[in-house]
Amino acid sequence: MGIHDGHRERLRQRYLRTGLTGFDDLAILELLLCFAIPRRDTNPIAHALLDRFGSLASVLEAPPEELRQVEGIGESAAVLLTLVPAVARQHLIQRSCAGRPLTTTARLSEYLLPRFFGERDEVVWLLCLDAQLRPLDCRLLFRGSVNTTGVSVRKIVQVALGCNATSVVMAHNHPSGMALPSLEDEQTTQSVRQALAAVGIPLADHIIVADGQYYSFAEHDFSL
Repeated sequence: MGIHDGHRERLRQRYLRTGLTGFDDLAILELLLCFAIPRRDTNPIAHALLDRFGSLASVLEAPPEELRQVEGIGESAAVLLTLVPAVARQHLIQRSCAGRPLTTTARLSEYLLPRFFGERDEVVWLLCLDAQLRPLDCRLLFRGSVNTTGVSVRKIVQVALGCNATSVVMAHNHPSGMALPSLEDEQTTQSVRQALAAVGIPLADHIIVADGQYYSFAEHDFSL
């Protein structure tokens, strides 16, 4: 066993004993990279990642093409690093309150916020509810700007009708901003509300998410 193999094994055994308690960003990255880079010392590569991106969170949220610009990071390592927040997001989604009546804004946010964990892009989700305010479906509709077009409004209406929704909640994120509505957000909310009202489905809320916080149009007496 070489010196690098011994270091890898010590990292693995330390993790098995204590979890990530006491691990700094460098050690966590070293351990992760061991599974994608089997025959190199991962310490200098982990250093290079932190030098470029600044923190573990920024490394895990970086696009694969930027990760691969770091010497030593190939396709497998880039996939592994980007997979970590994606798996964490799916874990949080599955632990959210599926099937439970979403009768308050707090419950809605608990259900919806995990879907935005680690997202670098602006994304739009549509939550379809039954008459008891239980989720029928929660679907990722758009990746990009929430500023709507006729096509996107039609898609929202089509999904709501297809789910036989009694009401719907729209949610989107501001990846690099604050959980406050822009003028475009307000205009989009009105356009979606009017389109849904035409087919008899209320827009119960539009929630904006940023940095783990949220803004509810319904809580702020916006005309929904």
